[in-house]
Amino acid sequence: MDNKITVKLPALSKNEALARSIVAFFAVELNPTIDELGDIKTAVSEAVTNCVVHGYPDGDPGEITITAEISDETLHITIEDDGVGIEDIAAARQPFFTTGKDEDRSGMGFTIMETFMDALTVENRESGGLRVVMVKSLKRKIQE
Repeated sequence: MDNKITVKLPALSKNEALARSIVAFFAVELNPTIDELGDIKTAVSEAVTNCVVHGYPDGDPGEITITAEISDETLHITIEDDGVGIEDIAAARQPFFTTGKDEDRSGMGFTIMETFMDALTVENRESGGLRVVMVKSLKRKIQE
């Protein structure tokens, strides 16, 4: 591990922009392109929004833990909540999957994360809630 941060935020929609900015700023150490930063910010936004909307459906703002780690030329991002988890992760990862509870949702969150990152893992936590792990390899353009 070269560097690591962990941030805990209330699961409120207004914290989505803060979360994406924190991770993007942390990733600057790897000297990413503007497009790579955009990919990272979009993936983080989708993961945090899923926590807010689906992890805590009763409206009780739980907590989101975001960990970003740089190892060699790779950014690892873990986003966890203590919410309700996902009953069928395989189904939820399919494009356009939605629970039907909110007609304004496109059901593309995991598909977007998977498209913009090199790897995506989604799993229910034993203690409850969900863990999303995203990996993005970035070629360093400046030597330390």
